[in-house]
Amino acid sequence: MHELGIVVRVIDMVEQAARENGVSKVVGLDLEVGEVSTVVPDYFRDCFEWAIKRTDYMRECELNLVVVQGTSYCRDCKRTYRTTEYGKSCPYCGGYNTYLVTGRDVTVRDIRVV
Repeated sequence: MHELGIVVRVIDMVEQAARENGVSKVVGLDLEVGEVSTVVPDYFRDCFEWAIKRTDYMRECELNLVVVQGTSYCRDCKRTYRTTEYGKSCPYCGGYNTYLVTGRDVTVRDIRVV
């Protein structure tokens, strides 16, 4: 379960930002999670709930996960398509000259503090 490692890294970054900015408490965190990032949202939430109990600033933090759709681009026909439905094969031309555009990353989108 690599979600715990990602949770720990995200919490470390948010806690450091809170310290550096004189924040007393982090009450909300919006996180974008790519559909093909290999992060399982339910596992991530469980790990997050466990981990925030051990923090200085995030004990009452509410997590909002926003799943970002996986989108691929075909270099041959210049079209985009949904990665999770078709994989590396372009549904328009059948080619494999494709690459992933969105949906791979985990990104902090917003931090709410008091």
